[in-house]
Amino acid sequence: MEKKSCLCEELWSELDNVIASKRGKPGALMQVLHWAQENIGYLPREVQVRVAEGLGVALSEVYGVATFYAFFSLKPKGKYQISCCKGTACYVRGAPQVLERFERELGVKAGDTTDDGMFSLEVVRCLGACGLSPVITVNKDTHARMKADLVPGILSKYRKAELASETA
Repeated sequence: MEKKSCLCEELWSELDNVIASKRGKPGALMQVLHWAQENIGYLPREVQVRVAEGLGVALSEVYGVATFYAFFSLKPKGKYQISCCKGTACYVRGAPQVLERFERELGVKAGDTTDDGMFSLEVVRCLGACGLSPVITVNKDTHARMKADLVPGILSKYRKAELASETA
């Protein structure tokens, strides 16, 4: 299912159905939040409140789960989600400089999304590719042995792909 850009009545209804189908079952909160993240794209406060009320759990519990797990986001994410690894191997091989270049080129800090909704930038602790460090991912694409001077070319690739899809 494609992510919806608004919380329309149809989406509220779907969320209510998911909540009702999971209510009282083990792991219900995680399952409902996972559905919401996948289908809405993030977990705004109004969704957290609806989930808490629907499952009969405290809003603080919903917020705690939503902020603990890296999969969940309280803000909308960009079409292209850039994850910059700052695990030990990546860190010592230049990840801070790569991250700083992304921040400079995109005009956002880690944890934010560009104003046009095209790119989100986040820091992760390990991508599991230490031998290829430093590593970043853009959605499901992995870019190994990153250097700060490669950042503009990578961003250009995704911007060109976006232009091509708009004109197609």
